Amino acid sequence: RVFSVIEKAWLGSAIQFAWQKTSGNYLAITGADHTVKIFDRHGQKRSEISLSGNCVALDWDKEGDILAVIAEKSSCVYLWDSNTQKTSQLDGGMRDQMSFLLWSKIGSFLAVGTVKGNLLIYNRQTSRKIPILGKHTKRITCGCWNTENLLALGGEDKMITVSNQEGDTIRQIPVKLEPTNLQFSMMRPDERGSAESMISVLLGKKNLYLFNLNEPDNPVDLEFQPRYGNLVCYNWYGDGYIAMGFSRGIFVAISTHVGEVGQEIAQSRDHRENLTGIAVSHTLNKVASCGDNCVKIHDMAELKDIYAIISLDDESKGLSTLSWTDDGQLLAVSTQRGSLHVFLTNLPILGDTCSTRIAYLTSLLEVTVDNPVEGESPVTVCVDVEPNFVAVGLYHLAVGMNNRAWFYVLGENAVKKLKDMEYLGTVASICLHSDYAAALFEGKVQLHLIESEVLDAQEERETRLFPAVDDKCRILCHALTGDFLIYGTDTGVIQYFYIEDWQFVTDYRHPVGVKKIFPDPNGTRLVFIDEKSDGFIYCPVNDATYEIPDFSPTIKGVLWENWPMDKGVFIAYDDDKVYTYVFHKDTIQGSKVILAGGTKVPFSHKPLLLYNGELTCQTQSGKINNIYLSTHSFLEKLKEKGPDELRQLLSQTLMLKRFSDAWQICRSLNDQASWKELARACLHHMEVEFAIRVYRTIRDVGTVMSLEQIKGIEDYNLLAGHLAMFTNDYNLAHYEKGITGENKEHDEVCLAGVAQMSIRMGDIRRGVNQALKHPSRVLKRDCGAILENMKQFSEAAQLYEKGLYYDKAASVYIRCKNWAKVGELLPHVSSPKIHLQYAKAKEADGRYKEAVVAYENAKQWNSVIRIYLDHLNNPEKAVSIVRETQSLDGAKMVARFFLQLGDYGSAIQFLVMSKCNNEAFTLAQQHNKMEIYADIIGSEDTTNEDYQSIALYFEGEKRHFQAGKFFLLCGQYSRALKHFLKCPNSEDNVAIEMAIETVGQAKDELLTSQLIDHLMGESDGMPKDAKYLFRLYMALKQYREAARTAIIIAREEQSSGNYRNAHDVLFSMYSELKSQKIKIPSEMATNLMILHSYILVKIHVKNGDHVKGARMLIRVANNISKFPSHIVPILTSTVIECHRAGLKNSAFSFAAMLMRPEYRNKIDAKYKKKIEAMVRRPDTSETEEATTPCPFCKFLLPECELLCPGCKNNIPYCIVTGRHMLKDDWTVCPHCDFPALYSEFKIMLNTESTCPMCSERLNFTQLKKLSDCTQYLRTEVES
Repeated sequence: RVFSVIEKAWLGSAIQFAWQKTSGNYLAITGADHTVKIFDRHGQKRSEISLSGNCVALDWDKEGDILAVIAEKSSCVYLWDSNTQKTSQLDGGMRDQMSFLLWSKIGSFLAVGTVKGNLLIYNRQTSRKIPILGKHTKRITCGCWNTENLLALGGEDKMITVSNQEGDTIRQIPVKLEPTNLQFSMMRPDERGSAESMISVLLGKKNLYLFNLNEPDNPVDLEFQPRYGNLVCYNWYGDGYIAMGFSRGIFVAISTHVGEVGQEIAQSRDHRENLTGIAVSHTLNKVASCGDNCVKIHDMAELKDIYAIISLDDESKGLSTLSWTDDGQLLAVSTQRGSLHVFLTNLPILGDTCSTRIAYLTSLLEVTVDNPVEGESPVTVCVDVEPNFVAVGLYHLAVGMNNRAWFYVLGENAVKKLKDMEYLGTVASICLHSDYAAALFEGKVQLHLIESEVLDAQEERETRLFPAVDDKCRILCHALTGDFLIYGTDTGVIQYFYIEDWQFVTDYRHPVGVKKIFPDPNGTRLVFIDEKSDGFIYCPVNDATYEIPDFSPTIKGVLWENWPMDKGVFIAYDDDKVYTYVFHKDTIQGSKVILAGGTKVPFSHKPLLLYNGELTCQTQSGKINNIYLSTHSFLEKLKEKGPDELRQLLSQTLMLKRFSDAWQICRSLNDQASWKELARACLHHMEVEFAIRVYRTIRDVGTVMSLEQIKGIEDYNLLAGHLAMFTNDYNLAHYEKGITGENKEHDEVCLAGVAQMSIRMGDIRRGVNQALKHPSRVLKRDCGAILENMKQFSEAAQLYEKGLYYDKAASVYIRCKNWAKVGELLPHVSSPKIHLQYAKAKEADGRYKEAVVAYENAKQWNSVIRIYLDHLNNPEKAVSIVRETQSLDGAKMVARFFLQLGDYGSAIQFLVMSKCNNEAFTLAQQHNKMEIYADIIGSEDTTNEDYQSIALYFEGEKRHFQAGKFFLLCGQYSRALKHFLKCPNSEDNVAIEMAIETVGQAKDELLTSQLIDHLMGESDGMPKDAKYLFRLYMALKQYREAARTAIIIAREEQSSGNYRNAHDVLFSMYSELKSQKIKIPSEMATNLMILHSYILVKIHVKNGDHVKGARMLIRVANNISKFPSHIVPILTSTVIECHRAGLKNSAFSFAAMLMRPEYRNKIDAKYKKKIEAMVRRPDTSETEEATTPCPFCKFLLPECELLCPGCKNNIPYCIVTGRHMLKDDWTVCPHCDFPALYSEFKIMLNTESTCPMCSERLNFTQLKKLSDCTQYLRTEVES
C-alpha cells in the first residue's frame, strides 16, 4: 500500500476519483464536501477545487493536462490545469443542470450533457463551443468516444445517439431499458474493419446489448444466468473479449468473435458476498475485481487462476470501485465508507551492482542497498524523486531522472545525502566505482569525481568529457572498473581510459557499432554486443577477440561470475532464459568460448549478481530472489545422486574447469572411465600437475613419467604439441610448420601455398579441398587455372564456381560438356559468348525454349527471331523483338513469314523496316495495298524518290488527296496544291487545310494567289469559310491580313450570337500579334474588351456581385448594336441587374429603350410589367460609381471608365472585373499575360479555377503581385 486517503467529510458517502491520464502523476478525489482534492502519486495533497455543490462527474483529457469537473447547482465546467495548477471556469451558455462529462480519446474535445438532454461540445484547442439542443429528450446519463472522434450517448429517454465531433447525429438506436455504462470497442480487424465500430451498453443491469455501426440491422442482446445476479460493470480487453463482474461475486470473461458471441471463456467466483467493480490494465495485461473487503487480480493469459490478492481487513463495509493508472503501476480502490487506498502493483525494475553489492528499487521512492555475499544488513534509502536510473559503487549510491542525479554516501549503518548534480543532457545510465562516476548522455560520457573536495584532486583530474570535440563518433555504452573507464561507440571503437594515468591505453576497432559492454570485475576481459546483436569477448591484454557461440539476438545483458575461483564464467540473459558460458583461455587448441547450458528464469526476473552459480534476481514486486543455475547443480549434495546423475555432473564440472569438484565426483563414482575423462580434460586445459595427480590415482605409471618429463616446458606451443600427442590428436601435433595460429594472414598465405603445391605435385584431392576451405577467391582462381592447364576440367570448374568466377566456370563446364551445370550458372554469367555456345547446344538438342532464353542473354536477336518463327510458332514475340531491336535481318525474316501466310500488310510493314522499300512498293502495287505502304513509309526515314513514286501511283489512281499528300512530302508544291484543290467535297475541309499547309511551306506568290482565288470562290463560284483564309494568312505569317480576317470572322460569330467563339478568335489573334510584336488594331482590341465584358457578367452574377455585373452590362448595352441576336435579352438583363445594384437611373434609361416599338413585344412576359412600371414611375436615384486613380497620371476617374480624361490614354482593363487597372494592385495571368487586379483575381479564384480570358487552369498560388507595371502601360494597340 502506497498511501490511503481518509477525509472525515467523506465518511459514510460514496466518493469519485480519477487518475491523471498518460503519466498518472495526479489523483483527483471528490466526496460530499463540495470540493475536489488533487493528490500526487505519493499521497501528497497538491491542490483543491471548490465547487458550488457536490461533484456530478470529473474526467482528465487524453494528455492528462486538464481535469474537467461538473457540479450540482452550476451550469459551468471547472477546468484545472495540471501544469499551472490553476482553475478556470467554462461557461457553456446553457442554463440547465449538467449531468455527464467526458473528454475525447484522441482529440481535445470535451462533451458535456445536461439533465434536459442537451449537449455541449467544447474544443479546447480552438476554444470553440458547439451547443446542440435536444440531442436527447431526457437526462443524458452515459457516453463514450471512439478513436474516430465519434461520440455515443445514452439517456433516460431509452435512446442511444451516435454523433460526430461537430455534434451532428449519425445514428439513433432506441433500446428497451435505460442504458448505462456505454463503451466503444474494436472487433477483430480481419472481420469487421479496424475502426472502433462496436457499441456495448448495459440495459437494466441485466443484459449486455452489442450494436455494430457497420451492421445496424444485426444487434446482439446477451442475457446471463440469473444465479450470477446483476451485471455490475464490464470492460473490453484484448482482441474482442469482455471482462464482466456480477453482483453475486462472480467474474466472467466472454468472447465477441464471429461464431462465438457471448460464449464464456472463463468464470470464477472472486468474492463470497458481492462484487462492486472491475478494472483492466492493458499495459500489465491484468484484470482486477473488487468486492467484500479484497481485490483479486487475474492475468489475462490465464484468467481462471488468481494472480494476486489484496486484502483490506479494516474495510468491514466493503469496497466500491477501483482504477489503474495508464502505466499499470498504481491501483486505487475506493470503499463503501468513503475512504480510498492506493497500491503499488507494478514497480519499475531498476537495479545495479558493483562487485557483490547490489542496489535495487523497493518502492517508488525507496532504494535498498544490500551485500548478500558478505552478509551485510540491507540499508534502505528514501529518495526525493521516482528515479529513472540507479547506480551503486563501492561507497556511494546514485539515483536520478532526466539530467539530474542525487549522490549518497554509504556508511556502515547509515546513508547520508552527499550532493545532487546536473548534466548537459538526459542521462541514459550512470556507473560508479570507488572515487569516480561516469554518466552517459546524448552520445557523450562525463567522468567526474564523486567527492572532489575530499580527495583534494588536481583540477584537470576532477572531470573530463568523452569523446574529444574533434572525434565525430557517438558513445552508445560505457562501464567503470577500479582502474578503467571503458566505452563503445557507434563507429565500432572500444576505448580503455586508464584513470590512474589520466590517458587512453588501448583501443579496439570492430566492423560495426558496439551497443553494450560488460567488463569482468578486473576489467581484463570484456563481453560486448554489436549492432548486429552478435556477442564477442575482447581481451585488452593481447588485443584478441573471440566470438561467443549460439548467442541469442534477444540477449538483454551479461553478468560475470564474482566468485574468485571461477574467473572465466559469465551468463547472458534475456526475458525467459539465462545462458551460461565459459571462456577457456589456455587449451591445447588455443583460447575459446563454449556454451555450458541454459536455465529458465521466472517471469519478470532481472538478474543482478552471479556468485558461485547462484543468481540474484530483482522482481517486479521490489524484492530479490535467488536462483541456482542448472549448470552448477553439482554444488548440491552428491550422496543423494545416482551414478548416471553423477556422470552428468562430472561433465558440468569439466566444462566449467572445476577440477576439484570433478575430483570429488570421481571419488564418489570410483570407476576408471571417469578418472580417465578427468585426466583428458586436465591435459586439454594444459593442467599438467593436476593430470599427474589423476594418473597417479589410477596407477598409470608410464603416463606419469612422461608428463613429469614435460611439465617444466615454458614454451606454450611446444607444451601444447606434446599434450596433443598424449591425447592422440596427431594432426594437431604435427601441424604444418609455418602455421603458428598467431597471425591469421600469415597462416592463410601458408595454406594457399600448400594447396597450390599439392595440385602441382599430383595430390589433386588434397589441394582442391584446401583451396575450397580457404577464404581467398584469388587462390580458387589460381588453382583453377593450374587444373585447367592439367586438363582437369571438372575440378577446375568446381573451384572457379566456388570462387564466384562464373564466366570461367561455365566456359570450363562447356569444355567437359556438363550442360546441366552450365544451365545452373547461366543467371550469374555475363559473357555473351558462353550464352551463345549454350544456346547453340540447346538448339541442336531441340530444346528451343531454353535456346531462345540463352540467345536473348547472348543478344543474338536474329537467332531469337528465327527460333520464334521457325520452331516455337510465336510470331507475336518475334514481331515485338523486331520492333524493340530494329533488326534489319530480323525484319526481313518476319516479312517472309507474313508473306507465306498471305498477310501482305504486315509483310509490307516489315519490308519497310528492313529498308527493302522497292520490294515493299512492288508488293503494295501487286496486292493493292498502297495505302498501307504509304502509311508505314510516312512514319519512317524515307527519301523523296519513295514519296514521289507513291504520289505518282495515287495520281494514276485519281486519288487526289493521297497524291497531294505525297507530292507535299517530296516538296513538289504546285502538283500537291493542284491535287488538293481537285479533292471532292467529302474531303474538302481536310484538303483545304493541307492546301494551306502546302502554300505555307512553298512561300510561292503564284500558288498563294491560286489558293486565295479558290477560297474566294473564283474557280467554282462557292466562297469557302473565312476561317480558312484566316489560317492561310497565319500560315504565311501575314499577321495584319490575318487580323483583319479575324475581325470579320468574330463579327460574323457575334452576329450569330456565338459570343464565346468570337471572343476566342479575337483573343487568339490578339495573342499572336502580341507575340509577333505587331500593333494590335484598335477595332480588335475594342471588340475583345466588349465581348470579354459580356463574359464577365455571368461570372459576377453567379457569384452574387450584382454591382460589377450591372457595370459590365451597362458597357455591353452601350454597344448593343454589336449583339444584334440578343438585343432584348441583354437590355432586359441590364435593367434587372442595374435595379438590383441600386443603379435606378441606368435601369430607367435602358427600360425606356426597351419600350421602343421594335423591342416592346419581344420582352419576356414575366419581366414586362415590372419594366413598364419602372418607366411609368421613374426613380432617377443612382449610386455614384467609385473613383480610382489612372495608372498613367493618377487622375481620379470612375472605376469602369477606360479612357482617362486627364492624359487621354486608353487604360488597360482588369480581366476579372472589367474595371481599369490600378498601379499598386497589378498582376497578370501567368498563361495569357493579360492584366488583372491582384486582390480581385485572388477572390475570384476561390470560386473559379480558370482564367476568364484564356480559360487556362490556375490557382491563386501562381499569382504574383507586380511592383513595377511600366512594361504593361506601353500601348500595344494602334491609336
